[in-house]
Amino acid sequence: MSLCIFHPRTAAHAQHGLRYAVPFKFCFQKIGTKRSYQASAKSPDPPTVPYGPGMPPPLNGIRILDLTRVLAGPTATMLLADLGADVVKVEEVSRGDDTRSWSPPSAPLVSTAPGASRHLPPESAYYLAVNRNKRSITVNFKSLEGLEIIRKLVAKSDILVENFVSGKLASMGLGYDDCKKINNRLIYTSITGYGQTGPYRTAAGYDVIIEAEAGLMHITGEPDRPPAKVGVAATDIATGLYAHGAIMAALISRQQTGKGVWIDCNLFESQIAGLANIAANYLIAGQEAARYGTAHPSVVPYEVFPCKDGFLMIGAGNNKQFKLLAEKVLEEPALATDPKFATNDTRVENRTELIRTITDVLMKHDKEYWLERFTGLGVPFGPINNIEQTFNHPQAIARKVTVEVDHPRAGKIKLVAPAVTYNGKKMEVRLPPPWLSEHTSEVMEELGYSVEQIADLRERAII
Repeated sequence: MSLCIFHPRTAAHAQHGLRYAVPFKFCFQKIGTKRSYQASAKSPDPPTVPYGPGMPPPLNGIRILDLTRVLAGPTATMLLADLGADVVKVEEVSRGDDTRSWSPPSAPLVSTAPGASRHLPPESAYYLAVNRNKRSITVNFKSLEGLEIIRKLVAKSDILVENFVSGKLASMGLGYDDCKKINNRLIYTSITGYGQTGPYRTAAGYDVIIEAEAGLMHITGEPDRPPAKVGVAATDIATGLYAHGAIMAALISRQQTGKGVWIDCNLFESQIAGLANIAANYLIAGQEAARYGTAHPSVVPYEVFPCKDGFLMIGAGNNKQFKLLAEKVLEEPALATDPKFATNDTRVENRTELIRTITDVLMKHDKEYWLERFTGLGVPFGPINNIEQTFNHPQAIARKVTVEVDHPRAGKIKLVAPAVTYNGKKMEVRLPPPWLSEHTSEVMEELGYSVEQIADLRERAII
């Protein structure tokens, strides 16, 4: 169970649908495992997170050959690029990464960058989301000359990341054993739906299918409604994070052994690992899972509740918090002493009755009333923010969760910034997400191709 910290509010952000005060004066008052924050209108603006270098980019000088597309693979390579790696993203010659065509929405087309084909469509928001800090080249490696280009890149790379169906690259002479002969220090990372072995090894992997097949969809949604998918491709993102961590581990291993390694990372096992306590409940106690909507199977009350004009998320994670909820927020002190609700075990047993009782009280007043009553008591709570409210949240602003980059075709655009700080600073976004084939000539010259050879290969659609 994750524990959230929530903050006092004023009307300062009412125009954004927010109920959080800014500026903050952080005065920590320990209540159990929570901290409540007191706000002061006289206090200065809170510090915001600056951009690097909080530490030298640890992957500076590491080259990554990125043969991935869509989300899991590009997420992994973007995280590595954020740490300073030179990521060369190889795309299909005519259309590039599948997500380039996943629009609307797209960024505005402000100008056609020098060298960019005028027929290219605007940059899709989906592609822009996971391809910062990379260089784009286009290569038709179904051709012999294209394969030779990829092999030259393999020779000069530290890491290769691919998400083709198991065995596909091997059939083209680019499998792990083939690449190992070219570069035995290469860290070869395969991201697939189901892994390199087993009866499903050649099946394509799609986030929503794996959500269904690996248990996540079974536990997502309301109990009296059909299963639901998560609102984002959570399995893809989790797999990208696992791959990123595995690659970092392999780099450390290579420092010790001098040799590369083949990483087998897949959506199916990543999602099963992500079942966490739900998996443990079954493996240890034989307990099958069920859908609880926003509720928690083992803690009550811990879910979204309606009020007169909206919804609130409330999470009383222990008996002390429930007592505060009953006495200080709901003004129903008898709930805390009622034997049916006095302990979490009994609250779980009498879940339906308790939820109905709390709902009846909350429905008497609007959301603003309840947000004010909850403030500063140490009971986890919060409004259900939409995406606009999320990005206008004062904590999001203070932590600089977005970064503005200057894109050669789209102009100034905002992206989600790297999520981690180092010595109080975020890694800089060195490169905007590339337009299709933006760096082909540059990378080809690095491989030793002449201007004339590059022009010839372009003419024949090899690059």
